Amino acid sequence: MTKRTVTIRDRKDPRRKDGNHQVVPLLNSTGYDAWQILLEQRILTRGLGRVFPYHSKSVGAAFRRSCNAIDIDDLCFHDLRHEGTSRLFEAGFSIQQVAMVTGHKNWRMLHRYTNLKPEDLHKMQKAAQPSMEQFLANLGAS
Repeated sequence: MTKRTVTIRDRKDPRRKDGNHQVVPLLNSTGYDAWQILLEQRILTRGLGRVFPYHSKSVGAAFRRSCNAIDIDDLCFHDLRHEGTSRLFEAGFSIQQVAMVTGHKNWRMLHRYTNLKPEDLHKMQKAAQPSMEQFLANLGAS
């Protein structure tokens, strides 16, 4: 609780099925506050048992029902991992930091989950760049 982290036990890994425990930070840098969600779940479960006491198949079924209810036919639950990974990169986290959250072991696998566009890097600049018109006007004035 004091470190604002959660331990994921036996995290999925294609090579090792057991003992893949990983400590993951609960961040609020991407539009959602993972720490707040955890605290809300703790209240709902009265602090007993699992944070999210749902069977994985129930979650998948609820997701599919929700997509059907709002006529989304080309979205699968795993697409959310791609979205979350891209948001971490857009928030300015490094490859190593994103991998700590997503559980990827190497950049090659992590790269498959990113949906970054070159123009998105402009959002990370510290100073605003002038438009082409502003640049030319400033050039002409000097």
